[in-house]
Amino acid sequence: MKIALVCSQGGHLTEILFLMDAFKGHDTFFITYTNVRTNQLEYKKYLIEEIGTDIWKMIKAFFEIFRILKKEKPKLIVSTGPEIAIPATILARFMKIKTIYIESWCRIKTKSGTGKILYYLSNYFLVQWPELLKKYGKKARFEGAVI
Repeated sequence: MKIALVCSQGGHLTEILFLMDAFKGHDTFFITYTNVRTNQLEYKKYLIEEIGTDIWKMIKAFFEIFRILKKEKPKLIVSTGPEIAIPATILARFMKIKTIYIESWCRIKTKSGTGKILYYLSNYFLVQWPELLKKYGKKARFEGAVI
């Protein structure tokens, strides 16, 4: 199965890298931000400009991620966030690509901004701390921590 791994370049990337054994035997590629660390990734990757809170960069990211998803045609998107997961997940809904969002390991008692949005948009929503199950609701699942 072809799987897109969508994340930023910091701790979110670290969390996805901890999961790489789970993707063995699958065709994977990253969609992440251009950065010294991501430039050195030894996996297939597409690098885009960091979005942050800039609305124009978010719009640009929609087009770039659409082009990538159209070219690669993944069956699944797995993301640990942050904001880069929002356009990827919205596009996935329209393109009928399944999505898994994994809330950040550092979120123990509070929801992330991205999590608040993707709780409603992702097909599967995982938290890494059981305390967050009460905060999010019935759709959230705890299967253990990535790290």
